Amino acid sequence: MGGGKVGAFLADALDDKGHSVAVIERSKELCERLAATTSAVVIHGDGCDLRYQEEAEVGESDVFAAVTGDDDDNLVACQLAKTYFQVPRTVARVNNPKNEPIFNKLGVDAISSTTVIAELIEERTTVGDIITLHTLKKGKLAVVELDLPEDRCRSCEVPLRDLGLPRGCVLVSIVRGEEVIIPQGGSTLQPGDTIIAVTEPEKEADLKRVLTD
Repeated sequence: MGGGKVGAFLADALDDKGHSVAVIERSKELCERLAATTSAVVIHGDGCDLRYQEEAEVGESDVFAAVTGDDDDNLVACQLAKTYFQVPRTVARVNNPKNEPIFNKLGVDAISSTTVIAELIEERTTVGDIITLHTLKKGKLAVVELDLPEDRCRSCEVPLRDLGLPRGCVLVSIVRGEEVIIPQGGSTLQPGDTIIAVTEPEKEADLKRVLTD
């Protein structure tokens, strides 16, 4: 639900990946624009109204996303899709971060750009030189990036199997200049390498100690 900038971009992105997409939008002008630029099914109507969700065949969908600029409408539409049509997953754009707990308690995945930006800022300033690129499994795993020192690199020239990496840490790739290396047990690190790893957040400091101290 919602055919503005966010909805139009989302519809295009999902359509390009081969998904079947339907968009419900109140504005006739936006509907005409969407119909001219995307192959998604475009429905002129109110996504908070049962009949328009029926027309969009929401009951056949895997995910319902409400991305309008109105939090109340997004919540109502998601609740309708979840309770009446039993959609497995509902996702809502949340414009006011204070509303996130309400959405989450009602089983709606809430996405707030304000919160995302704040988390990215916080993640980029934790655990010294380790940069958190992404979190997985609701924060239980993190994809991190770490630059090895150019000198006094204790972990360099030592086979990875002998480094004693902490449990819960896996090295995913080594970036060396223009080369990307998938590490094996016998691989060795070199000064200045950039390491991409998947780790439990509480093990980040241990990973940094093993690789850089």
